[in-house]
This record gives sequence, C-alpha cells and structure tokens, in this order.
Amino acid sequence: MNDKTLDAYLTRIGATRTNTLAELHELHLAAVPFENLSIHLGEPIVLDEDLLVDKIVNRRRGGFCYELNGAFAALLTALGHDVQMLAASVFSDGVCSLPFGHMALRVGDLLVDVGFGRFTLRPLSIVSRDVQPDPAGEFRLVDTPEGDVDVLFDGVTQYRLELRPRALNEFRAACWYQQTSPQSSFLRGATCSLPTPTGRITIAGNKLITTVGDERHEEELDDDELLDAYAKHFGVVLDRVPRLS
Repeated sequence: MNDKTLDAYLTRIGATRTNTLAELHELHLAAVPFENLSIHLGEPIVLDEDLLVDKIVNRRRGGFCYELNGAFAALLTALGHDVQMLAASVFSDGVCSLPFGHMALRVGDLLVDVGFGRFTLRPLSIVSRDVQPDPAGEFRLVDTPEGDVDVLFDGVTQYRLELRPRALNEFRAACWYQQTSPQSSFLRGATCSLPTPTGRITIAGNKLITTVGDERHEEELDDDELLDAYAKHFGVVLDRVPRLS
C-alpha cells in the first residue's frame, strides 16, 4: 500500500497515522459497514488485497469478514504492525461450521476483528483467559483440547479460532463457498449493518432495523426508500436494490 492509498484509507475511517490500534479498530467499525451486498448485486468477491482496499476506500463500500479483515490487515501492515491472518469456524446453534468460515487477525498479543458484525468494539487479548469487558458486552477466550481457542460473547461461543497464521489466498475456497452455496447464510438475504453510539442500525432485506439498548424498531421500506436508506445511514450509493433474481 503506497502513502496515497494509506492516507485515503485513514481518511475513509476518520483516522490519522497517530491513532492507536484500539482507536483504529473502533473507527473502522463505525465507518465501514458489515455487508454482503456484492453477493446480491452479482458482483464477484475476489480476495486480492488491492481490490479489497479499493472497495472500501474508493468505492466507499463495506464487506464481510474476508474483505473487512483482509483490507484492515493491509492498513495495519502499512502502519508498521505485525499482522497475522487467522482462520476460524463459526458456531451456529452450538454447531461448529466449515473451516475457514471466518477470518480474524492477530496483532501481537491482540485479537483484532472488524469483520464479524455485532461483536467486540475493541481488540481482545488473545493470551488472557479472563473475562474481558467491552462496550458491546463481555468476552472470554477458552482453550480447546485440540489447541484452538473458542471466543465467547456474553457466554455464547461465536467462533473457534486456529492460532496458525494463514495467507489471504488460503481463504479463497471458503469465500467462494460463501458466495455460491445454497447452505451459505449470506445468500439468504442482503444485509448491511453498523454499530451506533446507542446500539446498531441494520438493513436486512427490505427492513430498516434500529436498536437502541434493548429496544428494537423495524420499518419496512419500498425500493426507493431502501436505496435512500443505504445512502443515508451507510454512505453506500447503489443504482439498484441488492436482490438475487
């Protein structure tokens, strides 16, 4: 990443070169939405570092884990951090899913993850096994007999993390699966989501969902209202509603 792209990326998330890792993490989460819109717009997702960064910086879009953490890894590396990509398997209804189903990052002794939707707002210690409080809730890491680490959010296991460093191209098969398999949750409907100071705002299908504390408000939108909502709440300007034909 050259200096021009680095500065443009920092501007995109409202950061500077002097921000700490924790600050960059929170700023990235607040500015770059977790979204799967490319799948529902017929846009192939290719795990190439330049393409991932371009999507976030120049196209002003977001993405899912491989895109968000892949691009964030490039940013952190350019800023001088030692970054490792880690593979994880996501838990659903207590069952562990496919290998490489999620990508997270390790920076020193910290678990960094800006690509899991509703999750920690700050990096977690990857070596501590104590409860780690976060504005989003309580997190804890638990060792497994196989040598992996389970990551728990408010007592519920979110994913099982491998500690072996991986390369971006090792996630390509799983990324293709997430875009194409009928079993992929990302094909069930378009989603776009950001944390807010008081909760979260999400578009899921044709619904605008606003969460403030424990209160949840849903509003159904027509196509024109959806396009306006993507632009207003996420800065995502689309020429059509993301919808699989």
